[in-house]
Amino acid sequence: MLPNPARLLAYALPAVPLAALSLPLTVIVPSAYARELGVPIAAVGFALLVVRLFDALIDPVVGYWADRSGGSRRRKIWFAAGIPLILAGAWMILVPPAGAGAWHLAIWGLVLSIGTTATGLAYAAWGAELTPDYAERNRVTAFRETVTVVGTVLVTATPALLPALGFTRQMDVLWAIAIAIALLLPLFGSLAILTVPEPEDRSVARLDWREGFRHLLANQPFLRLIAAFFLNGLANGLPASLFLFFVAERLGAAGQEPLFLLIYFFCAVLSVPFWLKLAGRTSKHRVWAWAMLMASVAFVAAAALPAGALLAYGIICVLTGFALGADLMLPPSIQADVVDVDTAASGEQRSGFYFALWALAQKAALALAVGIAFPLLAWAGFDPANGQKSESGLAMLAFLYAGLPVALKLAATALIWRFPVDAVVQAGLRAEIEQRRA
Repeated sequence: MLPNPARLLAYALPAVPLAALSLPLTVIVPSAYARELGVPIAAVGFALLVVRLFDALIDPVVGYWADRSGGSRRRKIWFAAGIPLILAGAWMILVPPAGAGAWHLAIWGLVLSIGTTATGLAYAAWGAELTPDYAERNRVTAFRETVTVVGTVLVTATPALLPALGFTRQMDVLWAIAIAIALLLPLFGSLAILTVPEPEDRSVARLDWREGFRHLLANQPFLRLIAAFFLNGLANGLPASLFLFFVAERLGAAGQEPLFLLIYFFCAVLSVPFWLKLAGRTSKHRVWAWAMLMASVAFVAAAALPAGALLAYGIICVLTGFALGADLMLPPSIQADVVDVDTAASGEQRSGFYFALWALAQKAALALAVGIAFPLLAWAGFDPANGQKSESGLAMLAFLYAGLPVALKLAATALIWRFPVDAVVQAGLRAEIEQRRA
C-alpha cells in the first residue's frame, strides 16, 4: 500500500541533496575546472569519462548484492552505507585544494561514484517497491522527481544569488553547494530511514548468475526499455554537459545561464501534475513518447539559433523544461513495471539489480556524451582554456548541443511507442507474483 503523504515526502526529501550534487558535476564542474583551474578541457573530459565508466562497471555488482544482503532492511542499509562516501567525494571535488587537476578530479570522482552507486540504487529500488500498483507508481516517482527538480532549482539559483554577497566565481558556487550537501544529505537521509517503511521482498526463489542472465535476456520489455533509456540519456547528457558553453559562447549571453536554467526547471515542476494526470488516462509509455517528441521539436530550433537570440532560447527552455517533467517522472515508473515481468517469470524480486542496469545505461550515456563532446569540440577548434573559439568549433558546439540529441530522441521514441506493458498487463503480472507467493 502506498505510504501516506508525510512518509512519501520523507522518502522524497533525500532527492534534494542528491540532485544538488548531480547538476554541478554535469554542468558546472567541467566548466569551472577548465576556466578557473586552467585544466585543459580534453583532460577534464577524459577524467570524467574514466569516473563514469568505473561508475557504470560497478553498478551490476552493487545491484546484485543489494538484493541479496541486508536481510529485511536491505534497502535502508545500502542507502545509508553510501552517504559517508558521497560526503567525502563531493567535498573534495567541489572544494578542491590549490593545484588540483585532472588526477584529483578522477580519484575523488571514483570515491564519489562508489557512494552514489550504493545510495542511489537502494533509493531507486526502495521507491519502486513502495507500491505494486501501476498508477500509484506514477505518484511515487512524481513526488520524488518533483522534489529532485526543486533541489535542482535551488542549485540553479545559487549562481544568481551569490554575486550579491560578493562571490562571483564558479568555484564559489561549488563551495556553497558543497556546504548544502554536507548539511542536508545526513539530515534528510536519516529522516527517510527512520520514518519510511522498508518494502517487503516478494521473492520466492534465488537465482544464480546463469539463471539470472537467462531471465534477463528473456525479458523483452526490459531490453526495449533500456535501449530507449540509453538513447534518451545520451540525448539529455549532451546538452547538459555543454549548456554553459552554448549559452556563453554560442548565444553570447554569459551571465544569463542561471536565468535560463531556472526557467527550464521551473517549467519542469509546473508540468508534473499535467503529465501525471495524462498518464492516468492512458499508458505511461505513450505519454513519455509524446514528451520526447515535444522536446525534439524544440531542439530543432535551438540548433539554428544565432548569437543574441535570447527570447527564442527562453521559449525553447520553456518547452523543453515542460517535457522534462515527463522525462523524469515516467521512465522510473515504467522500470518498476518491467521488474514485475522478471519477478513473475523468475520468482526473484531483483529491483536493485535491474535499477543497477538502468543506472549503468544512464551513466554510460553520460560518459559517452562527455567522451564524444569535449574531444570533438577541441578537434573542431573550441577550447575555452586556451582561448580557442573558431567558427567551426561554434558550429560543432551547436550540433552537439541540439542537433544530435534530436536524432537520438526520435530513435528512443520509436522504440517506446508500442511498448508492450500497460496497466492491464502489469495487473496480470502482479496477480501472478502474489499467486506464486501464496
